[in-house]
Amino acid sequence: MSEAMTPDRVAEAPTSVVQFSTGLASAEVAFRAVEAGGDVILVTADTLKEDADNWRFAEEVHAALGRPEWVRLCDGRTPMEVGRDERCVPNNRMAVCSKILKRQLIRSYIERRWAPDEIVVLLGYDWTEPQRHEKSIEPWQPYRIASPLLSPPYWQKGDFDAWRERRHIEPPRLYSTGAPHANCGGACVRAGQVEWKRLLRWNRDRYLEWEADEEQTRDLLGKDVAILRHRSGPQKGRPLPLRAFREAIEGNRQGHIEFDPEDFGSCGCDPWTEARRDP
Repeated sequence: MSEAMTPDRVAEAPTSVVQFSTGLASAEVAFRAVEAGGDVILVTADTLKEDADNWRFAEEVHAALGRPEWVRLCDGRTPMEVGRDERCVPNNRMAVCSKILKRQLIRSYIERRWAPDEIVVLLGYDWTEPQRHEKSIEPWQPYRIASPLLSPPYWQKGDFDAWRERRHIEPPRLYSTGAPHANCGGACVRAGQVEWKRLLRWNRDRYLEWEADEEQTRDLLGKDVAILRHRSGPQKGRPLPLRAFREAIEGNRQGHIEFDPEDFGSCGCDPWTEARRDP
């Protein structure tokens, strides 16, 4: 079994490979790894859909860390392009984008470069997510993993003032919208109605891009498939296209669409943060 490693334990590894998502948690992991000493390498999987301010944040973090090696991997496709190649609309039940553009891409790179005994892979799970850490152990074998944020000093999600005071870097702007994470520009396919409504109100143009991409995929497949689903009413469980969802929200009428203020999706975002309010 892998353990939640303290800075001392992290330092025992010849090389610490940090899965740097350009979000706050993985940035904090990188700081702790560098502070613990030893070789540290950042590895980022670029989905081509990250918000521009994520890269501003990532560059500032990289500089503050002393500019360790930073590997940026890119498949060359966006999440929806992967979906079309896989003959589906990526969604909560079929998150082929995170599987192919992130997990497989990073794992393949690591296997090509290091033997299992040469590195420890550092993940961004914190003290509220021990079950996610435990579930990651077997898929990563024979590589060793660690989640430094499971150990003190405990990381408090949403405490941006403490981050600024300690690290002197402004968090990615997505957090200021109330978003619980900074993935894919606020448009995670595993997110629910609450987060897509948030994106629509914060960045309508970005929402429309995803809407058009989803429509293209639906037309290509010739199937009634979508990122979202109806959560109640006569169509409960049926696909809910982004276009229909937007028209209902912007028209200030529900019609046959009943907005679910409790549908946050299951992308692993923490359920108790203030970000989980209806935007």
